[in-house]
Amino acid sequence: MRNNQAAGRATGAAPDGRRRAVLSGVSRGAVLDVLRSARSPLPVADVAARVGLHRNTVRWHLDQLAEAGQVTRTTETRRRPGRPRLLYAARAGDPGRPSGGDDPGGGYRLLADILAGHLAGVGPDPAAAAGRAGRAWGGYLIGKPAPFTRLSPEQAAGRVTALLADLGFAPEPDPAGSGITLHACPFREVAEHHPDVTCAVHLGLMQGALAELGAPESAARLEPFVTPRTCRAHIEPGPAGPETSRGSAT
Repeated sequence: MRNNQAAGRATGAAPDGRRRAVLSGVSRGAVLDVLRSARSPLPVADVAARVGLHRNTVRWHLDQLAEAGQVTRTTETRRRPGRPRLLYAARAGDPGRPSGGDDPGGGYRLLADILAGHLAGVGPDPAAAAGRAGRAWGGYLIGKPAPFTRLSPEQAAGRVTALLADLGFAPEPDPAGSGITLHACPFREVAEHHPDVTCAVHLGLMQGALAELGAPESAARLEPFVTPRTCRAHIEPGPAGPETSRGSAT
């Protein structure tokens, strides 16, 4: 089950998270390992089944790996009716180095910095706009539960913690349940320059995920930079159900 497997990584891989594991954490590395061991290109559904993550999360990791030059995308040849699927394969060559020897992370950081700076400079409330974007993506990445499924507040919190691990935040829940230490931020450098926008996106991710799972958005809180390299997230237990009101990032 996705949340059990990913949640195990969220707690068991905390020391690696402190060192900011390559390829944004264990989950993306697992996706790449599956492609490297496959004898032929795989569709998203097959990769998701093998790594135990939701298809939307796997698709996001695959897109990042493709942009980094680590995997290739092709469209399947389909002779029967239906939309052809995208197939992914690990790129031949040095498995630990993007093609061309460039650092794709630098380009992504620059792009993120440009977009965050632009958003911070336009509109009356850039943090609110960033929060709305984060909520939309959080709901997309977490994956809707099966029909008629009611998750407990603890289950919803576990799913969101697992999502944070999948995205490279290296979350470490406190044993006493008082919070979640985030040892890695995928956009820490951008957050240092534009904390209002970047942190609002991250809070929105948690809020959107909770809302998609039937838990109140208000259950999520974020404390940015409690230390120079860590943040703290809080997911407070609350009533969970199929109908919730959507709040806004603060």
